[in-house]
Amino acid sequence: MHTDILSPRVSCIALLAALLLSGCSQSDTSPAEESTLRDHVERLADPGLEGRLAGTPGEASAANYISDRFLAAGLRPAGENNTYLQQFTLTGPMPQAMDLENRISRNVAGMIEGTGNSGQYIIVGAHYDSQGTGGMISMDSGEEPAVHPGADDNASGTAALIELAEHFSENVPSKHMLFIAFSGEELGLLGARHFMEETQISPDSIAAMINMDMIGRMEQNQVTIFGTGTSDRWNELLNELETDSLDITRTPSGTGASDHTAFYDAGIPVLHYFTGTHGDYHRSSDTADKINYRGIQAILDHVTQVIERLDRIDAREISFRESSDPHSGRMDFSGPTLGVLPDYTWSGEGFRIDGVRDGDAADRGGMMDGDVIIRMGGVEIGDIYDYMDNLSEFEQGDRVEVTVLRDGEEVELEIEF
Repeated sequence: MHTDILSPRVSCIALLAALLLSGCSQSDTSPAEESTLRDHVERLADPGLEGRLAGTPGEASAANYISDRFLAAGLRPAGENNTYLQQFTLTGPMPQAMDLENRISRNVAGMIEGTGNSGQYIIVGAHYDSQGTGGMISMDSGEEPAVHPGADDNASGTAALIELAEHFSENVPSKHMLFIAFSGEELGLLGARHFMEETQISPDSIAAMINMDMIGRMEQNQVTIFGTGTSDRWNELLNELETDSLDITRTPSGTGASDHTAFYDAGIPVLHYFTGTHGDYHRSSDTADKINYRGIQAILDHVTQVIERLDRIDAREISFRESSDPHSGRMDFSGPTLGVLPDYTWSGEGFRIDGVRDGDAADRGGMMDGDVIIRMGGVEIGDIYDYMDNLSEFEQGDRVEVTVLRDGEEVELEIEF
């Protein structure tokens, strides 16, 4: 998941894993074994790939690994020139600020041709790029460069993507399925947006896009599914799958800081699976030994059931609708940085902070994890989009009064950008 730092832009011990998923009655047809998922995550999060930053040799090596897995599963190449790779050039404020502009990056895409003749598609995606050795997209501000393995963000989702591709290659659906490992997500959803700009597939023929980003740190069986308001069929379909195995929070919004936003913007129903942020987010400590592999299995089982039900519904019956969130998912990185991590699952008033980067403006001004920004520069902040709109009004060096809710009490802070 790409950071909303808002700049200008062991192995799990078996007992612990069992406790985290106690009472979880998992399907006997789970698409993946724990050991296989672990192999994928450890391979992608290997320090030798130097954090898989888009446009680097480590990212290219990861793309080759995913291509090899798609080939072994028998997926048809869906990239350029009969390959699995779709290349694009890194451009924009984040690549420019990180000295990556005009480098070549690549998505990895494979297809399963459905048994039906509808010409309809189900798209499943996950980003495989990570944060390299840090810098402005790291929460380790001021630290020496260090490899950010990106085990949860997002080797976890990529491992699940590979296993779903293998599962459905052996259990071929009626609809076509497209599996895409995106790059450039950490730099502003660049790979997903490039795919949508170049695809010849009509949005009307895409039943849905399912995204998996940061699904590797499940606790107490909890998972958030975003996008449940992007079609009038989602709640009905999900109700059919309610079990005791997962504690699911449904969030209507189809936009956010991950690749599903590019599809939502094109009028395609989306679902995004996410198990939450944590203290290792965008840090060098996001390592494979902390992943809850049984948790990924449980999510895979749920996604598989969703896809099986989608496969039985005509795409024209899964009508798109704008979610309750009226804002675009495009983040404006033109303003200065506070150095905070948003709580993506927050549904209350204001903008809740899930992490504060050491040494940045928020930290210097006394802001703390869990604070909820409700006013900034005299402007009421109702959500993350109000925050972003307001942030873009300031410049480096400005001082601003910020009001936060902390343990139910209003606290006044002065922040200097």
